[in-house]
Amino acid sequence: MRLFELRRKEVINTRTCCSIGCVSDIDIDCQTGCVNALVVPGPGKFCWFFGRDTEYIIPWRCVVQTGPDIILVDIDEEKVLKKCG
Repeated sequence: MRLFELRRKEVINTRTCCSIGCVSDIDIDCQTGCVNALVVPGPGKFCWFFGRDTEYIIPWRCVVQTGPDIILVDIDEEKVLKKCG
């Protein structure tokens, strides 16, 4: 699967059955070439609008299943939500 294909997929948290967004980037281990984590933009500053200063860093081990349109993950959203930069 290519990054282009991943970016079109919606990420669904199986714990809450809610969408957390679409993949914006991936973290890759340069030594092994393996994917470490998916990066999904966090919620906006005001009612999901006006910019974002957080992102979800979802470890690859938390990916439950990938389908043609979605990626299912099992995460505690508070633990994987990080400040950008």
